[in-house]
Formats: sequence, structure tokens, C-alpha cells
Amino acid sequence: MLPAPVLDPESEVPLYRQLHGHVRELIGTGRLRPGDRLPSTRDLAGHLGLNRTTVSAAYELLETEGLIRGHVGRGSFVTGSVPSESSGLDWAEVLESWDRGSLPQPAAAPEEMISFATSRPADHLFPIDEFRATCREVVAAEGAAAILQLGSPSGYGPLRDYLIDQGREEGVAGAGDDVVVTNGCQQAMDLIQRVLLRPGDTVLLEDPVYPGAKSVFARAGARVVGVPVGAQGMDLEHLERAIAREKPRLLVVTPNFQNPTGATLPLAARRTILEMVREARVVLVENDIYGALRYEGEPLPTLKQLDDTGDTVLLRSYSKLAFPGLRVGWVTGPHALSGRLAEAKQFTDLHSDQLSQAVLLRFAESGRLAAHRARIVAAGAERLSAVIEACGRYLPDGTRLTRPQGGMNLWVRLPQPLDAGELLARAHQENVSYLPGKYFEVSRHDPGGLRLSFAGLTPEKIRAGVAILGGIFSSELERARASRHFDPAPAMV
Repeated sequence: MLPAPVLDPESEVPLYRQLHGHVRELIGTGRLRPGDRLPSTRDLAGHLGLNRTTVSAAYELLETEGLIRGHVGRGSFVTGSVPSESSGLDWAEVLESWDRGSLPQPAAAPEEMISFATSRPADHLFPIDEFRATCREVVAAEGAAAILQLGSPSGYGPLRDYLIDQGREEGVAGAGDDVVVTNGCQQAMDLIQRVLLRPGDTVLLEDPVYPGAKSVFARAGARVVGVPVGAQGMDLEHLERAIAREKPRLLVVTPNFQNPTGATLPLAARRTILEMVREARVVLVENDIYGALRYEGEPLPTLKQLDDTGDTVLLRSYSKLAFPGLRVGWVTGPHALSGRLAEAKQFTDLHSDQLSQAVLLRFAESGRLAAHRARIVAAGAERLSAVIEACGRYLPDGTRLTRPQGGMNLWVRLPQPLDAGELLARAHQENVSYLPGKYFEVSRHDPGGLRLSFAGLTPEKIRAGVAILGGIFSSELERARASRHFDPAPAMV
């Protein structure tokens, strides 16, 4: 085991960086030499009383510096040494200004881990045979060589035509709209901030919100202000006050099955938001990546459909419905904006991968996407029912949770004084993972909040995982209440 570091949880330096610095010093002083094996992330986390993801983040940073290397099934080994002053740049110092902030760091979970931490479809539901057939058809088709050439920054022409036609049929693309294909919705938000924001501009976001959205705007130098989200989506009274007080440039809303809460905006609230932004002349960005994953109830029109001005900017993606690894999303918005987005995209990566776009187009036109969506919706409904039933059965009294009608996530709020972030390490020890509320907060701290992402797990694993969490949360709640009950009364003087 490594010599124990002195870690300060009250320091402004994140714990993973403190641990990284400790191991780096051991390597630099020769106390750890090339070939030495490091403790596993599980063992070191248990030894130090840390969250396993904290240790994983420190190891990941050491690996990017070339100081250690992980081998599946064998562990992590020291492979390099800290450079001397004459050997070149000190990359740790050069990169010191790059703080990964509150984004959770992905780490390879052990096979036995029941992970509620990732909002993504189950890979065992991917129609691999149909996908292989689709790829063969695309490559065998006449003109396949053109797909392998450089393409338009706006996207693969046939796919754009398909998306525009579909959008017009649905009522989300008008005569004044165009489509730009992006590497998922994350790049779409990045392009939007590049085109629309100046440093110091204010962006209103849902609170809690997907951390990638918060990060992309904050890193652009924008003032990010949160608007509380409840069971019915964004709080309209808070939104009205925020618009009047903050004079925002941009408002980003996820009306369907919001991440992380799963909340859906009612029709009347959608109309009210459109009135607010129209009067205040705020750019409205609608993130609708979960809208196709409705398991029950009637679908509601998108903000883009309801907006008779055509100004709403709509983001969609195939990532949650089909294959996240292909990274195909798109922006539907006014011609003037689409042109600027395409210019910004050309500066960043020229264009999105055309083969992925062509494959997804063929997958959709062949009817395979519709068939796959039917299977995904049926599986999602089963998983959503399982997680809601399990939460009601196993989580302690006083727990509150959202009850979405679709999507991939629901929000749990534990009874006081439980802190979901502090309890995560115990969950990891029991091979269960989730994301606590601290990763999603914008302006409000919610220590009892956590997200359960259920779509990637079977109903059996959902029930088993929630049962384990219920045992952890209940025992800690009982301990906390007993401790409070037996606290000595203050002296009377």
C-alpha cells in the first residue's frame, strides 16, 4: 500500500488532484519506480476512505502524463518518471488552469457493479445483426466512395434532406429553418455558445441540470444561472423573476423527461415560456434528446412546434434512441443561425463523420429504426416501472422521487440529514453506483438529491441495486437519528 497522503477535504484543490500530486511526488522522488504496481482503485479508496471515482480520476490524470499505465485484469503500474527541469515542459503545471470542474469522470466499472450512474441505452438491446446489414448496404451502394470524402460542415446532404422532411412533417421545421448535423447534442451546445455568446453574457439553465450543459456555457465565460426544476419542470415564477433580473441572452430548456429529474413541462407551461422569451427577446434553445422515449401518456408538442415565430432552436440526437457511439445529433433553427453554426463547425472539426450519418440514414429509411424504437420503448417502460416500484419498496420513509413517463432518469431526494455524496463511497463498497446531486447543481445545493439512470439495466439488476441502496440509506438514517436523539442537551447557564 502507498504511504498515506495528507488530504484536506476543505482545500480548494480537489481531492483527486491532491492524491495525484502525492503519487506524482512519490514517483519523482524515486519511492515509486517504473514497474512498481499501484494499489487498485477499490483498495486505495477503501484504505483512504475516499470515493472510488476520486482515486480513478487521480489515476487517469497520472496516466495522461505518462507516469502510470493501467492493464485490464492486472492493475496499474508505474511506467515513467517525473521530468527534470531540463527535459521539457512540466505538463501538470501547463495544464493547471484546466480544471475538469464538476463533470463526473468516467471510469471502467467492475463487471459486478450495478451502475445507475450513466444515462445511456442498454447495449444488449442494440440490434447488432440489423446494424451489420445496414453497414453492408451503405458500403455496397453506388456512390459509397463519396461518403469517404470530405463533406459539408452542415452535414451529409441526404441525411439533412431526410431530417428536414421529417421535421416539416412533424411541424418542427418551417420554411425559414435549416438543419446542421453535429457530433451529438453536446457539440450542438458548444457551437451555439461559440456563435451566440460573449464573455459575461447570462445563460439560464434548469437546476439541477445535465453537467455537460452547465460546463459548456461556463467554460465559454458565460454567467450561468439556475432556475429550479420541480415535478412539473422549470419553475415558471422563478423563471419570470430570473429573466427580469438577469437579462439573459439564452435560455436552455429540456421540456421532455429532463435530465436529471425526468420531469416534463405541461402544455400550458410551454406556452408561457414562449411568451416570456418572446417579450424579453431571449434566445430559446430546446433540448429534446429524450422526447422519442415516451413510455406512457400522450406526447406533447415541442416548444419549436408551438413557436409561431420560428425562433426556437431545437436540438435532437440519435444517441439516446439508437447508437450513442455514432455521435449523430442535429440542430433545427433559422437559416441565419444555421449558417453561422456551420461556419463554427468547420473551424472546429470540418464536418461530422459521413459514414455514421449514412448508416443512420439507411437504418431509418429501411424501417429498422422504427422497429428498434418500439423495442427500446417497451424495454424502457419495463425498466421505469421496476425502478419506481423498487424505490417505493426499499428506500426509507420520507424519500421523494419524480415519476417520469419516459426518458432514462429519475430524481431521488433522500430524507434529511442524509447526504447522497457522502454515501456514495458506501454504495461503491457494495458494488452499486449513482450520481449525487452535486454534479448537477447550478445555483442551489441539494445534498440529499441523486440521479438514478435506469435504462441501461435489466429490471432484475434495478431491483437488486435499489435494494442495496435502500439498506445503506435506511441504516445511515437510523444511525443519524439515533445520534441526534442522544446528543446531550446544552448546559443551561
